[in-house]
Amino acid sequence: MLLKGTWVVKENYSDGVMMTGDEEAGVLTVSFMLVFQRSKLETNSTSLLSFFPLAGASPTLEDNGMKLGVDLRTGRSWNLTSWISYEIPDSGAFTLSWEPTDKASQRFVIRRGGQPYWTSGNLNKQRFPNMFHLNGPYGRYTYNLSFVYNKEERYFSFHGINGVQPIWVLSSGGYVHDVDNAAVWTPAFCYGYDSDGCVADSNTLQCRSENDKLRYLKGDFDRHMTRMSYDSNTSLSMSDCMVRCWNDCNCVGFITSSNGTACVTWTGIKSVDIFSIETPMDSAEKYVLLSPNLGKGNAKIRIWAPAVAASVLLFFCLGLFWYLKKSKLRREEEEKQKIEDEYFLELIASDNFKDASNLERNGRKGSDLMVFSFAAIVAATKDFASENKLGQGGFGPVYKGKLSDGQEVAIKRLSRTSGQGLVEFKNELVLIAKLQHTNLVRILGCCVHGEEKMLVYEYMSNKSLDFFLFEETRKALLDWPKRWNIIEGVAQGLLYLHKYSRMRVIHRDLKASNVLLDESMNPKISDFGMARIFKENETHAMTNRVVGTYGYMSPEYAMEGTFSVKSDVFSFGVLTLEIVSGRRNTTFSHLDKTVNLIGYAWELWLQGDALEFEDPTLANSHVTHKLLRTTHVALLCVQEIALERPVMSDVISMLNNDTMSLPAPKQPAFLFGRTILKSTLAERKPQDCSLNNMTITSMEAR
Repeated sequence: MLLKGTWVVKENYSDGVMMTGDEEAGVLTVSFMLVFQRSKLETNSTSLLSFFPLAGASPTLEDNGMKLGVDLRTGRSWNLTSWISYEIPDSGAFTLSWEPTDKASQRFVIRRGGQPYWTSGNLNKQRFPNMFHLNGPYGRYTYNLSFVYNKEERYFSFHGINGVQPIWVLSSGGYVHDVDNAAVWTPAFCYGYDSDGCVADSNTLQCRSENDKLRYLKGDFDRHMTRMSYDSNTSLSMSDCMVRCWNDCNCVGFITSSNGTACVTWTGIKSVDIFSIETPMDSAEKYVLLSPNLGKGNAKIRIWAPAVAASVLLFFCLGLFWYLKKSKLRREEEEKQKIEDEYFLELIASDNFKDASNLERNGRKGSDLMVFSFAAIVAATKDFASENKLGQGGFGPVYKGKLSDGQEVAIKRLSRTSGQGLVEFKNELVLIAKLQHTNLVRILGCCVHGEEKMLVYEYMSNKSLDFFLFEETRKALLDWPKRWNIIEGVAQGLLYLHKYSRMRVIHRDLKASNVLLDESMNPKISDFGMARIFKENETHAMTNRVVGTYGYMSPEYAMEGTFSVKSDVFSFGVLTLEIVSGRRNTTFSHLDKTVNLIGYAWELWLQGDALEFEDPTLANSHVTHKLLRTTHVALLCVQEIALERPVMSDVISMLNNDTMSLPAPKQPAFLFGRTILKSTLAERKPQDCSLNNMTITSMEAR
C-alpha cells in the first residue's frame, strides 16, 4: 500500500504505535494503526503489518472498515505484505490481495514470491469457503463483510459489530489471523496440495503425501537417529525454512532462530521414536513432520497398552509370513534367472555357434550378430597389445582389432574391476542389435570365454569426440561446420531412440566420450550398457541404482533417481555447450569462480555476451547467428525443471528452423562447479562418485 503525506507519531497505543497522515497535493491519505503484536499461536510467529480504521480517519475506511483492493482511476492498490520475521521489517515472501475475476467471483489470494499460494474461494453470503473459522459463530457476530465492484473501484472491506474493532494480520509464515482472539483464518502451512484453499504445486516430491503435516511440538529429536544442520542466513524466513525442509525427503523437522530468521533443520529416517516430548521444561518448540503412515501422534508419546502390544505382535506375525513368502518367490525367481543366464552364456560361448538367428534370449532373437571365439579375438588384437588399445571406459578397455577377413573392429573388454557386469553386457548386446540408425554405432557380435566378456563393434577410425574436442592441438580440426554436423547427428540419434525406434530407449549416459566419429567425422552414439527401455505408455521411471557420469546427469536423476527422455535432453544440452565452447563441463573453471561450464554460459547469456562462450579455435568458421541459436537451444535443454526442457523433435526444429521463435531459457541446474561440488559429494559414498569423464555405476543386490 503506497501512503503519501507527512506521517508523525501521535501517541502510544496498546502494543503498537498510532500514526496519522495529512493530505499532500490533493492525494487522499489515511490514518492507520501500524501494529507490532506478538502472536499467541502455537507457531510462535508474529503479526507483521496490520491496517484497521481509526475514528476520524478517511470516511471510506471509517464506514467500510479495512480496505484491500484497487482504485482503477489512479491505479493505486492496497495489499498486505508480510515481514521476514516479527523483528525484521524487511518485505517477506507473502502478500494478501483482493483479486476478483468478476462480480460473482470475489476472493482473497495469498501469493508467495508472486505465485498463488492460497485462495479464500468466492465470498457468498458473508462466507468464504476456505476460511472456516471466519464462517463460525465468532465471525458471524463480529464481522460485517462487504465489497465494491464497479468501473472505478474494486475492493474488500469489513468493520466490526457489537462494539468489536477487529484486526487482521498477515504473518511471516503466510497465514492470516485475528489479533483479538488469535483465530487463524487460513491454513498454517500450504504443502502444495489442492485442499483447504491451498494451490496445488506440480513439483511436489513423490516422497511427500497429502497427509504429511508439520506440527509445533515441544520436545527434542533423538541425537542418535537424526542429524542437525544450521544455516545462519538471516534472509531466510520461517516459510523459507519450511519449504527447504518440505523439499528435502530426509528432513523431519525445523525451527528458526530467536528472531524468526535462519534455519535449523533435522534430517533422519521418519520413525515414531525419532522425537520425544518426554523432555525437560526448557526444551524448545519445533516444527515436527508427522506422517499418518507412522501411526497417530508420530512422536514418542508412548502409550504402552496391551492392545498396542497385541497389535504389534499381530503385525509382526503377518509381516514375517509375508517376508517368508516373498523370500521363497525371490529364490525361485533367482534360480530361474540363474538357469537362463547359464544357458545364455553357454549358448554364446560355443565356438561353433555362428548363426545369429539362434542367438535368443527370452524368446527375442538377435539380428545379424556373430559369436566370436576367444582365440579369434586374441588373434585380432595381437593378444590385447598395448599399441592396439584405443581407450578406457566404465565397461573396461577398448582395443582395435583386425579379423581374419581383414575387417577392422573395436573390441570392448569387460574389466574384472568394473562395476558393470552381465546385466549391462546383455543389455547392450540385445539392445543395440535391435537399433538401426546412421547415428548409432553398430554392434557386430560378442565373445564370452570363462570370466571374459567382450563386445565387438564396427571400427570408428576417428575414435571419440572427446579425443578431438578437449585436446588443444586437435580441436582445431573441428571447425564450425563439423561441430554443427556432430550436434545435429547426435540430436537425430536421440530422436530415433526416443520416438522412432521399435522401442523407446533412454540412453542415460550421453557424453563426449560416448560419441564416436567415423572417417567422415559423422557422429555415432555408443555405449548402451546403461540404457533403459520404456513401455509405450511409460513417460518416466525411478531407480535406486543411479548410473551415469556426473556433469551430464540431469538434477532429477542425480538427486532423486527419476529419469525420462528429458534426462537425455539435459545431457545433450551439456554436450552441446561443450562442443560450442571446446571445454569440458566437469573440469571447467573461470577466474577462480565456482561456476561450472553451464553457469559460465548462463552468466554470459544474461550479460548479452554469449559470443564470448565460443571456442577461440573456431575463428571465422562459424556463422554468428547459428552459434548463438545453438547456445540458446542448449540452455533450454539444461533448464532445472524437466517439464520445461524441450523434447528432441522440438530441439531439432529449433536448431534447423531459423525463423522459429525460441522461448527465453530459465535458470539451468548445477550452476556451480568444483568448489561446491566437492563439498556436496563429500557426503556421498565415495565409490558412487566420479569427477572425471568415467561412467559410474552403483550396483544393487539382485
